Amino acid sequence: MALELIPIGTILAVLTNQVLKTAQAAKDVIIEKESFRVLSKHLFDIEPVLKELQLKKLNDSQAARLALETLEVDVKKASNLVEKYKNRARFYLLLRCRHIVNEVQEVTRDIGRSLAALSLANTEVLAGISDQVNRLQNEMQRVEFEASHSQLQIVDKLNQGLRDQKLDQGFANDILEEIARAVGVPVEPSEISKELASFRKEKEEAASRKERAEVLFLEQVIELLSRADAARDYEEVKKQYFQRVQVIERLCTGTTCERAAIEAWFDRGERTDPETGQILEDITLRSNLPLRQSIEEWRELNYCLRVRACKAKLLSHVDSSVEDALSQMQDLMRENSINKDWVSIGGLTDIIISILGSSHNKDVKRKILVTLKDIAEGHAKNKEKLINHEGWDHIIPCLVRDSSISKAAVELLFELLQERSGWNVSVCRKLSQQSSAILFLVTLLTSPVRESSVYAEKILNKLFEVDEENIPRAAKSGWYKPLVDRIVQGPESSRISMVRAVVNMELVDSNLKLLGEEGIIPPLLEMVGSGNIESKELSLSALIKLSDCNFNKELIAAAGGLSLVLNLMFSSHIRTIIITKCAEILERISSSDDGIKYFVDENGTQLNLEPIIKNLLGLQQVPSLSHSVRRPALRALIGICKFDAALVKTAVLTANGVSLILPFLDDTDSQIRETAITILFLFSHHESQGVVEHLLKPKRLEALVGFLENDDKGDVQKAAAGLLANLPKSEVTLTMRLIELDGVNALINIIRTGDMEAKENALSALFRFTDPTNLESQHIVVEQGAYPLLVNLLRTGSVTAKARAAALIELLQGEVPATAHEAIQTLSTLVLEGSPNRGANVLHEADAIKPVIEILGRGTDSLKEEALKLLEKVFLSRDMVEHYKSTTRFHLVSLTGRNVHEDSRIGRKAARVLSLLERYSKSSSLLQEYLVE
Repeated sequence: MALELIPIGTILAVLTNQVLKTAQAAKDVIIEKESFRVLSKHLFDIEPVLKELQLKKLNDSQAARLALETLEVDVKKASNLVEKYKNRARFYLLLRCRHIVNEVQEVTRDIGRSLAALSLANTEVLAGISDQVNRLQNEMQRVEFEASHSQLQIVDKLNQGLRDQKLDQGFANDILEEIARAVGVPVEPSEISKELASFRKEKEEAASRKERAEVLFLEQVIELLSRADAARDYEEVKKQYFQRVQVIERLCTGTTCERAAIEAWFDRGERTDPETGQILEDITLRSNLPLRQSIEEWRELNYCLRVRACKAKLLSHVDSSVEDALSQMQDLMRENSINKDWVSIGGLTDIIISILGSSHNKDVKRKILVTLKDIAEGHAKNKEKLINHEGWDHIIPCLVRDSSISKAAVELLFELLQERSGWNVSVCRKLSQQSSAILFLVTLLTSPVRESSVYAEKILNKLFEVDEENIPRAAKSGWYKPLVDRIVQGPESSRISMVRAVVNMELVDSNLKLLGEEGIIPPLLEMVGSGNIESKELSLSALIKLSDCNFNKELIAAAGGLSLVLNLMFSSHIRTIIITKCAEILERISSSDDGIKYFVDENGTQLNLEPIIKNLLGLQQVPSLSHSVRRPALRALIGICKFDAALVKTAVLTANGVSLILPFLDDTDSQIRETAITILFLFSHHESQGVVEHLLKPKRLEALVGFLENDDKGDVQKAAAGLLANLPKSEVTLTMRLIELDGVNALINIIRTGDMEAKENALSALFRFTDPTNLESQHIVVEQGAYPLLVNLLRTGSVTAKARAAALIELLQGEVPATAHEAIQTLSTLVLEGSPNRGANVLHEADAIKPVIEILGRGTDSLKEEALKLLEKVFLSRDMVEHYKSTTRFHLVSLTGRNVHEDSRIGRKAARVLSLLERYSKSSSLLQEYLVE
């Protein structure tokens, strides 16, 4: 239908709709967004003008119809432009950015001119908005667009590289990454493959349009980008390795010339093909692709032959041949990165991983680790292969080998944790799941090779960032600073998490001291003072653990911690759990013989102990007091009273201590009963009459004799004997009841087997049965065998030498390091490295291995070293690992943790023994999984 026959209102309505659709679509173009955004904005601004024409009924003149027709054509051109570039290959769009910008600029100016013509044809109708229309059409006619500077830089860099024939791997990797990032494509093989596939379709479409220069240019770009690591399709590379494909020739006219000749031809002003006379539209010099591809094919065939030769040398298992093969593999990868794929496709990676696990040659191990780093560097597929197969299992133990091996191992590990954009978080999480990884990395922090410790610390810090649960794992391995740092300045949730980790850790005294030295106590006290109930409870629990170490007791006292704990403990409306924790801290701080020095405020001023004693006794008067509070509070009372006899007197005379404690002899809780006996022993120096009256009541004396007979509780036994010794000897009824209950035999048994203090207490108690006026009690004492014991005590005056000579095994438990040193060396001769099972079984059956393990916790450093040497041979036996792994691991982890702060030699030896435990433990778990399946 002719345009003249369509009502002008209909034309206007259709045009308005087209303008809006094009404006909306222009917003979705992904390349040169700014240019298309401006076009979209101008189109949206035109819509009110067209609405005004509809509203005011524009003049139906020939000029008006012609202006509308022109505007419709230009809007259609803009619509086609939007559609043209909306779903094209993003790499292609980047390369065409200059051209695209020019097209958008031109169509915008055309629409502006058409709008001006429409305005002139409808001056009267648009009078009300004439200023708006004039401004809009002027802006559109004068618009200037430029491609983004960063995109132009990439395009120029690519074109220059093609002109200079830069086809090396590094340039391909760089330019591909820049292009991908510029258009928002992840630099991952799967995504890059999709984009290159779209790019190839652009080339095919250009070929169908007979655009030879465009096709040749796109071929060059595709060839270059396909060389990048991220662009390689593994199956294609694999196919290329096994079968070389023939070269396909595609040139503009098919004529090939040397570069110098063709340049001279063009310099003379010629613009035709010298062979065919065909006029050349593009005189840009192009490389001879078939020739270059032929050269590349020859090189790659040569690479394949060299890869096969390396494989044969590796399979020989001759160390010199293996080292030679590794050197050649390194050369191959330096020459061309495609060999990173081919050494893996050819099976060489699997072979050297296997050799890494079995070889005992340090040079071979180190060289394998270096070669694996070359294989993995910048190559996601090879990294994945190493991570998901046996690579972890063989690489991680190398972290605690010889310093040159550990350096190569940690550098390889660092590389495996990287991806193009930085750290590979998912791989970091996988590393965290390796049971020994963090322990060995912590061990490496004190490596004599600085680079190794730097890499180890970088890896550990990233693992902490990925999962803060790795921080406690590092602390368990002996590196406490990150944990303390997080408690000092981390967010509340992290602080609580870290404190909870401290509470749950198994820590020996040296570990506790290190935590104190790292500064953990002030932030814990701050959490006690200002935190919520969970924060208070956890921080108090941590302080309980830390206060087992005298060094930390001083730090708690110096920071005003004891005053804080006492105020909290004796405050009203405090939850039982908080009072319990405070009481436990008070118990531990007062347990030292010199504990009185810790009872100071933050200024170092001695605290008044009398109110503390009265408060502790007052606490016992609360009938509903929980056993969890009563137990530590009573023990704290014992500790404080031991500081000064005058304090005991205060407790007895001014606080009615005896009457308050006596009822606890009948308590249902055995620990409270035992603690009450100890307190009454202290109090009985000043007040005993109330005690006698209490004991003479039914069942009470039987309980006391029970304490005397309890050999498993030496302290309680000693206190019961001491209490009995302090009771008046004139109480004949008490004496006779004790005889009836076999109390004499219990006391004599203490003299026979107890420590010196217990003997002294029992001897004093026995005096009540040697009264010259009571021959019956004297006879009983003699009949029970007291006489020879008394003679022996008179002769020695102290604990006798050990009752019998210790065997080879028992000497290990003694206190003479030199003797134990000789004993371990003798035992070590029984275990042969080549066949350890027989000797290890002999030691196991003689129960000789357990004392050796115990030396790791209490012996001198030289003694520990000898013990570790023996255990390293013993744990070559899988059976011995199964028997002793649970008791040994804690000591080994503790010694390995020392590596961070003290002598690294013991730590490294402990780590080697621990790696044996881990290896067999892992194998065992895998076997169990297999059996279940």
